[in-house]
Amino acid sequence: MSGLDWGVLVGTIAFIVLYGVWKTRKAQHMSGYLRADNTERWWMMGLSIMATQASAITFLSTPGQAFDDGMRFIQFYFGLPLAMVVLSITAIPIYYRLKVFTAYEYLETRFDLKTRSLAALLFLLQRGLSTGITIYAPAIILSAILGWNLTGTILFIGVVVTFYTVVGGTKAVSQTQRLQMAVMLGGMLMAAIVVVRLLPEEVGFSEAMAVAGTSGKLNLVDLSFNPNDRYNLWSGLIGGFFLSLSYFGTDQSQVGRYLGGETIAQSRLGLLMNGLVKVPMQFLILMVGVLVFVFYQFYQPPLYFNQQQTTNVLASQVAGPAWRELESTGQLVFQEKKDATLALVEAYKTDNEAGEKEAAQRIQRAEEKRKSLRVKAQSMVKDYNKGTDLKDTDYVFLTFVTQQFPKGLVGLLLAVVLCAAMGSTASAFNSLASTTVVDVYKRSLKPHASDAHYVGASRWFTIGWGAVSIFFALFASQLENLIQAVNILGSLFYGTILGVFIAAFYFRRLSGNPVFWAAVLTQMTIFLLYFYTDIAYLWYNLIGVVLVVGLAYLLQPMLRRRA
Repeated sequence: MSGLDWGVLVGTIAFIVLYGVWKTRKAQHMSGYLRADNTERWWMMGLSIMATQASAITFLSTPGQAFDDGMRFIQFYFGLPLAMVVLSITAIPIYYRLKVFTAYEYLETRFDLKTRSLAALLFLLQRGLSTGITIYAPAIILSAILGWNLTGTILFIGVVVTFYTVVGGTKAVSQTQRLQMAVMLGGMLMAAIVVVRLLPEEVGFSEAMAVAGTSGKLNLVDLSFNPNDRYNLWSGLIGGFFLSLSYFGTDQSQVGRYLGGETIAQSRLGLLMNGLVKVPMQFLILMVGVLVFVFYQFYQPPLYFNQQQTTNVLASQVAGPAWRELESTGQLVFQEKKDATLALVEAYKTDNEAGEKEAAQRIQRAEEKRKSLRVKAQSMVKDYNKGTDLKDTDYVFLTFVTQQFPKGLVGLLLAVVLCAAMGSTASAFNSLASTTVVDVYKRSLKPHASDAHYVGASRWFTIGWGAVSIFFALFASQLENLIQAVNILGSLFYGTILGVFIAAFYFRRLSGNPVFWAAVLTQMTIFLLYFYTDIAYLWYNLIGVVLVVGLAYLLQPMLRRRA
């Protein structure tokens, strides 16, 4: 990177961190440290909620997802707005009426202490592990593309986030996330503009969309009902609804963002803002990926986007020449596809439907050849990079940025990635510390200490969870497919936790004992399903809810007779 890029990157990160620390330097009591003194306005909460959800993986993987699979991933978020409406009506009034610091306090009021403790421990286990992966995922990609030291990148992200979270608590997280979200949205909008400007002169935005549509990348909505298809209208509305209910209604990293609102109305508006803005934001990020795809129809892309793994193949005396031969063949295939794409653009401009059809067929034939070369390249990468994830689409966007963007904008886009990593990680640290202090330490271990003592304990627990997450991030190199690992970890626990909250909110006849044992049995069942069946992990959320409520109703008369 150039000196200007380093200046933009370091300056952006330093300003955000120092601003958050300065604005929240006086947080000395529990309400201020964990609930921001209930001073957050709706738009600040909305930005904070979005920044918590938008991890670095969002800005690294989503453009690559669109590059590879088109826009259909947008359907995954179709259930989110509906979930925000339901939570605004049901969850927020209950949390505010009870003046809780965490979502799990409500479970003791509704059921009993052991049910509250079980839900809190399941959350701590899931969030503590997944936070390590969310630190490691951007670190491994940044280190691979930029040549940064992996351990140093992990420590930088973990230590900086731990520092300002310890100093300012929830308010520091919200203050920094407001700026982080501005950098993220501004950076992605700038990326979209730059990609269009980098296209050939004869290719404008409408021509780019014609190329993308011909290649099947504008597949926004799929109306077919297919339970095995992860991304269609129905899986987005149903599966996305339950996943969003669980994440935004029971995960303290999100609940903690809107518990700091001035009023119930402000918190509701913050949630609804997330529901309304999140889908357009994801649309923008996916569109950037589609535009990058169009760019690589006119300019030679790498045969394989993870250059670190490519270097390992080239270093082999046996595989190196074979790889270079693949690259030479790839250049011929690329030129064939480029000529067909230019013919498509020309036919589109002149309304020549027959020409468009013929060009589309030529593009399809060239694409089949390209895919064949990619399969051979992936086989070689697998042979010389043991245990690697062959899905290199995570590297597409940053490879494009570092190779094609002008000086200064490279630093800005890297700041977007680091801001996203810091925003989601800070919320996780804060939620882990608040849940540990309020639901475990204060409730069961030291219930009668001073307010200042609990603020100090919150800071120490933040440091502790920061250390645990950094340690797990350093260990995470032994995992494959990190993005999938994050989703699996969430799905393994979210269904059970959501089932407990659904029982609490909507099934008033259920009592604590049956719900507790139903949750224990459900969690064991989910683990068995994961280890011994092929059921897709996205279904675990719905299965968990149904099992907790159903088993609780079955167990209630049995436990009542026994009592």
